[in-house]
Amino acid sequence: MARLWRALRRARGWAALAGLRARPDKFGGVSVDLGELRQPPRVERAAFGRWLRESVAQWRQEGRIAVWLRVPILQSGLVATAASQGFAFHHAEQGSSTLTLWLGEGPSRLPGFATHQVGVAGWLLGQSHWKIFCSLSKITGTSLLQLSLHFFNLLSLLGAVLDESTGKVLVVQDRNKTINAWKFPGGLSNPGEDIGDTAVREVFEETGIKSEFKSILSIRQQHQHPGAFGQSDMYIICRLQPSSFSISFCQQECLRCEWMDLEELVRTKNSTPITSNVAKLLLYGYREGFDKIDITVREFPAVYTGLFYKLYHRELPESYRNIT
Repeated sequence: MARLWRALRRARGWAALAGLRARPDKFGGVSVDLGELRQPPRVERAAFGRWLRESVAQWRQEGRIAVWLRVPILQSGLVATAASQGFAFHHAEQGSSTLTLWLGEGPSRLPGFATHQVGVAGWLLGQSHWKIFCSLSKITGTSLLQLSLHFFNLLSLLGAVLDESTGKVLVVQDRNKTINAWKFPGGLSNPGEDIGDTAVREVFEETGIKSEFKSILSIRQQHQHPGAFGQSDMYIICRLQPSSFSISFCQQECLRCEWMDLEELVRTKNSTPITSNVAKLLLYGYREGFDKIDITVREFPAVYTGLFYKLYHRELPESYRNIT
């Protein structure tokens, strides 16, 4: 009788897991949301452990490189089962946590969670009533209009590496994308890493090209970004000057990499929208002078002893820089 009861419980456990779906992503991973369980209270840890072990084995055979596992807070008892199979916490939100398991070769290349606090300030120029304002993100379901707003973001950097002697720019096509369009190389900033340093590092890691940071060209802001765990995403495009020219691109991240004529990149239909728009901006600066498009950087001592900050802005004429 006891054996029959255990078998019945196992059958119920498998039935409760029947509603789960593994959703492939464009980067070669797969996502599972335990919030889709039909009968969460009936899921036993042992049954879930067997299901997860068999599923991971199947995903490995399919060539998947990572697993994302979302666990609602009321199913937190299943976290220990997943951890025993190699899963680790990636991030937690108010009602759930997300765990990951790297299945690819070498160290994990999964992006971290949001790392940056962004302060936004707005001000009015009184007499002429010119308004400089910022659109503030929704952080509690309500738009909070105030002088300064802080929220957590993922900070992404792209490096537009232009060889001014030839008019060619460095472009890549990402591997594991559904559409292989030309784009500038780049990636996520590490904690404590300056904008220019991130762009230089990411370009080198993806393409093998060494470069020097020259300026910021533009910034894209997007809220509720699906590729950033639903958080706000700041995407900064930098202008870099190459110091090497022989390409040795990362086979795991890139499908193709080449030096492309800047005018060709402007006109090609096989590029991402942001790449096309930045290419036009870059061509304008290349023809008319980079001083018309560059956002440069200066370093100043912070109010906190021993610390410094970087201020990014359009270059000031010397007569204005020296005003005291």
